[in-house]
Amino acid sequence: MRSRKSSPPLPEQVCLPWHPPGLVAGVDEAGRGPLAGPVVAAAVILDDLHPIAGLADSKKLTPARRDKLYDEIRAKALCCSIAQASVEEIDQLNILQATLLAMRRAVLGLRLKPAMVLVDGNRLPMLDIPAEAIVKGDALVPAISAASILAKVHRDRWCAQVDAEFPEYGFAGHKGYGTAMHMEALREHGACIHHRRSFAPVAQRILSLS
Repeated sequence: MRSRKSSPPLPEQVCLPWHPPGLVAGVDEAGRGPLAGPVVAAAVILDDLHPIAGLADSKKLTPARRDKLYDEIRAKALCCSIAQASVEEIDQLNILQATLLAMRRAVLGLRLKPAMVLVDGNRLPMLDIPAEAIVKGDALVPAISAASILAKVHRDRWCAQVDAEFPEYGFAGHKGYGTAMHMEALREHGACIHHRRSFAPVAQRILSLS
């Protein structure tokens, strides 16, 4: 947080907002909890002249509504960027650091450089731009809501693609989370190349087969 000097401000500084003027990017992620697949992050700078109705926390929306908003965000936002950290990076760095890495990549991937970055949650990626973490920001800040939708739809589509490659795991249904069906598939088939080996249920399964 920037320090505030005790000396009186100059007259032209009195009305300056705490946040710098300019473009604001919202950032969110999808896929921290699953046992498989990359963690995905998105960054979005919305266009005030082209508002998008119905933006909300992606978890509160139906899949059909998310898909529709995904296309609308891509069409109407000033710019947006989707990035990820791989399973290998998750296993090497840990899921928190991999998530922050994906967020950093998403921000750096924006065509326009924002003056401020608002991130869902309570941790910030390493950036050379002023940033603020906002708990439950995906329900409070439209740009973060938009980012949550892009990240969620992108990862869900990844799961659908992987389901065609490894149908025995049921990725299209559970999206990589540790459901009873997924755990049973792990017990029966072991881990595939997309599983996070640093996550306890996967590591325990690999250990039991060794």
